[in-house]
Amino acid sequence: MPFSFEQLGPKVRLCVSPQHKFGTDAFLLSAFAKPRRKDRVCDLCAGCGIVGALWFRREEDTPKWVQAVELQDQAVAQMEETLRAGGLPRDRFFPIQGDLRQPQGLLEPMSVDLVTCNPPYREQGGGILSAQQSDQIARHETMCGIQDVCRTAAYLLNFGGRLCICQRPQRLADAICAMREAGLEPKRLRMVQQCPDTAPWLFLLEGRKGGKPFLTVEPPLIIEGPGGFSREVLDIYQKEENL
Repeated sequence: MPFSFEQLGPKVRLCVSPQHKFGTDAFLLSAFAKPRRKDRVCDLCAGCGIVGALWFRREEDTPKWVQAVELQDQAVAQMEETLRAGGLPRDRFFPIQGDLRQPQGLLEPMSVDLVTCNPPYREQGGGILSAQQSDQIARHETMCGIQDVCRTAAYLLNFGGRLCICQRPQRLADAICAMREAGLEPKRLRMVQQCPDTAPWLFLLEGRKGGKPFLTVEPPLIIEGPGGFSREVLDIYQKEENL
């Protein structure tokens, strides 16, 4: 398995490969979810572990622990390699290989305060399947759909716990309906736009277990700014300025 390491911060190096790497959406989801100190977190569809790994870039305000659930064995092996290389705390970051559609026996019910998921974006039967199986699983709902993610999140979360996801705007109605069907009330929505005058290409959505109906729509997150990234995106990447 050819792999390399990406430096995410002074102390965090993440194992990546051509099959299991990461993009901007993982950074945006990690920042949007923003676990509180001492939160117990489960990241579904974890891939190489990027979403959870980003929370350990700083020593302060880190979650109590993170369970990173992933179906594909190579991605789990990469997370284990990250742990061996000292990139993440072994006593607080736990790779778990398994099918999120069958959480019983794999994960404890009502055991976490926050669930995150960067799910497959394309619904089953939508679009041309990617050539590689790893890409098919990551990009298409061949192994799990948004309804599966919401049901498992409801199983895992304590009352009042949060599910945070990112998804394409054309799936917004699907995501809201799936959350409500699972007993997770959509509470916070933020659109992501490349520029102020362009249509959104991503949304970030938070649902709360047992929450009352009331959706806050936050100002859009703008990716581009003078000379490259906007100030907010630079802060998410923990960079002082554009190169």
